[in-house]
Amino acid sequence: MIQTAQRERTGIAIRGVGHAYPGRDRTLPVLEEIDLEFAQGSFTCFVGPSGCGKSTLCRMIAGLEGPSSGEIAIDGKPVDGPGANRVLMFQDAGLFPWLSVLENVLFGLRMQRQPKDVALAHATNCLRLVQLSRFAGCRPHELSGGMRQRVALARALAVRPRVLLMDEPFGALDAQTREILLVELERIWQATGTTIVYVTHNVSEAVLLGTQAVVFTARPGRVRKVVPLADLPRPRAASDAGVIWMTEVMHAELRDEIERVEREEFDLGWHLETGAVPRRAAYDLGDGI
Repeated sequence: MIQTAQRERTGIAIRGVGHAYPGRDRTLPVLEEIDLEFAQGSFTCFVGPSGCGKSTLCRMIAGLEGPSSGEIAIDGKPVDGPGANRVLMFQDAGLFPWLSVLENVLFGLRMQRQPKDVALAHATNCLRLVQLSRFAGCRPHELSGGMRQRVALARALAVRPRVLLMDEPFGALDAQTREILLVELERIWQATGTTIVYVTHNVSEAVLLGTQAVVFTARPGRVRKVVPLADLPRPRAASDAGVIWMTEVMHAELRDEIERVEREEFDLGWHLETGAVPRRAAYDLGDGI
């Protein structure tokens, strides 16, 4: 069990967490012996090869799945199911098409039975935060993909979660829209102080956003390295020397894991030669894996 004193000094505590999915002939281990702590107000990015359990761990923090072993606690309380202090965002914005932008943002507040005038004022402020107040009366089909994700972000923030979990939320967007939303997400995180856990295949994204990045091994996922990023000055740009250097550091950590995934996937006996992965591959390791 996580000791009480230890729980009180961390926003999220993960101790000895493992997870396996049952199969017809045997169980499939996805995560093994995960030990992590995320401070309140931190921005933690999960990176690693496809299938290493990043999204599974994110869902377990959300309470949508339970660990096969170990324990997860938020603000000292064990996670035993979904809770009002957590919101999980996916690639798909998941907006209600029959509701307006404002009504989508109001949805969670109405479920909380907040007074109408209070809920309306707060939802409007959340739309201002994501710079979409002018589109409050629009339906989701009238918006671009990036704008729909902004609405989803406003809806998530409207219920004032202590923890915002984001599972590759911008993965389906074009590169230009993605870059814009990364800047907006950092601005919103600094304005709200919400604890964020962000799953991505894009190493550069993790370095640009995170106060720390957790690098996972190939399946079954273990923590290979926790890379501290808080000392990199903000705002950050992909061309900054510190960002480039830290991206290369994380790429080096992942190189062996990528080779393992490739070899297991294709069942070949080849060995990845030094330098065979182009440097730019570090910027989007999910492609081709």
